[in-house]
Amino acid sequence: MESIIDYRKVEIERADRLVMKEVSFSVGEGEFCYLVGKVGSGKSSLLKTMYADVDIEHGEKAEVLGFDLLHLRRKQIPYLRRHIGIVFQDFQLLQDRSAKANLRFVLEATGWKSKSEIEDRIEEVLKAVGMENKSYKMPHELSGGEQQRIVIARALLNKPKLILADEPTGNLDPQTGYQIVSLLHKLADEGRTIIMATHNMQMVEDFPARVLRCNDKELIG
Repeated sequence: MESIIDYRKVEIERADRLVMKEVSFSVGEGEFCYLVGKVGSGKSSLLKTMYADVDIEHGEKAEVLGFDLLHLRRKQIPYLRRHIGIVFQDFQLLQDRSAKANLRFVLEATGWKSKSEIEDRIEEVLKAVGMENKSYKMPHELSGGEQQRIVIARALLNKPKLILADEPTGNLDPQTGYQIVSLLHKLADEGRTIIMATHNMQMVEDFPARVLRCNDKELIG
């Protein structure tokens, strides 16, 4: 199995404070991993290093999708991020445009030119998340679960190999949260690598997968 992520003895710092030390792990293609730990244990910081939102200053190796994060140049960051889908807890949808227009905005911003190809791709990702009939609605007209499905559709637009989901069920009721986790597992079954940060251990038990645990500034698992 090809490694999508490969970290060896990585240290993560934020504002000159050590967040995590000696982080060593690898994640293979099509693998689903939970990232668990208390609030403040470093889950979000670790995820942010993977899309170069937090720099890695020290480590033996830090690779994501073939990009060397230890020597990554600023101009390479957009190319790295184009291969990663990111699902945020707080959705981060543009409130002044419809769900479909949110998706169109991302494709145009990442270099898609053909209107027909843009429309076809939007239709594909909306269908993948079961939202093809609500694309005309504004974000405030959608429930939390529906907004998160649009966020997952947005993450899928550029056909990423890796999806990072940071507490994607944190703002959802339990039943809706379970539907979102089920959808993420389905995407992993289709060959995408998923890393999902969560503190919901019941969900981890109900949808078993590999668990990486942030504890006392170390990653276990």
